[in-house]
Amino acid sequence: MLRKDKEITDKKIIDEILNKSQICRIAFFDVEFPYIVPFNYGYLDNALYFHSAANGKKIDLIRKNNKVCFEIEYFSQITVHELPCEWTTKYRSVIGSGNIDIITGFEEKKKGLDIIMAHYGSIKNNVYNTNNVDNIVILKLNITGLSAKQSGNWDNESKPHLT
Repeated sequence: MLRKDKEITDKKIIDEILNKSQICRIAFFDVEFPYIVPFNYGYLDNALYFHSAANGKKIDLIRKNNKVCFEIEYFSQITVHELPCEWTTKYRSVIGSGNIDIITGFEEKKKGLDIIMAHYGSIKNNVYNTNNVDNIVILKLNITGLSAKQSGNWDNESKPHLT
């Protein structure tokens, strides 16, 4: 990382970013250009979980090459200034890489859905429609590398309240 003063190395803060953010963007290898897709997700045990249709471009790309990059942004706030070059952004984010497995077993898909649902606040006994579960796959991104970064004064300013 070029700006070591912005690097986050505290595992607790990195876990907060992974646990409290809402959207994960994944970049897949495509022939000429990367293909990036935003996802709702769940995080558990150094893995990210996503639900997906069982067919389509991203599934085809994963089957060709399951190595991906991802980005998760925890908080973003633009700070304006009367001088254009003095504008700044306060944020925390992670960028990582990993390998995606396509999960097709019924019980494993339900477990993945439970992880995703828990990420957004549903910790009760989730009941899933069998046809819905049959028609999706769970994508499990096993994280192999990760870096985290922040900008803005997080120590002396009020912290964002994200649920």
